[in-house]
Amino acid sequence: MKVKLIISFLFVVLLSGCSGWIFRIDVAQGNYIDQDDVDQLRIGMTKEQVVYVLGAPVLRDSFDHDRYYYVYEMKRGMKSRGEDFRKDFFVEFEDNKLIKVSGDFEVSEDFNTPLDS
Repeated sequence: MKVKLIISFLFVVLLSGCSGWIFRIDVAQGNYIDQDDVDQLRIGMTKEQVVYVLGAPVLRDSFDHDRYYYVYEMKRGMKSRGEDFRKDFFVEFEDNKLIKVSGDFEVSEDFNTPLDS
């Protein structure tokens, strides 16, 4: 009886040592946006043009139809591949024209130059 208990205990201890060998996938959610995409934005762009550049927003405010939310979140399956992170980007319109952006990305120097000028 004691031999079976000792063998079971050793098996559990050895098995727990193998937990680092299990592959866990990274889980990405939301809209992946990089700086090159944000650099293409210009003041005065229509909602359709912004969606063409950035893709459909993750969230459109139910009470404010002139604000789009772009959120990207990465949860790493294994710490050896990096830390978890989240990027937020907000786009505001007035009369179907882009007026303001904010979030984790910097706008380009040409942002205040409309496309039609």
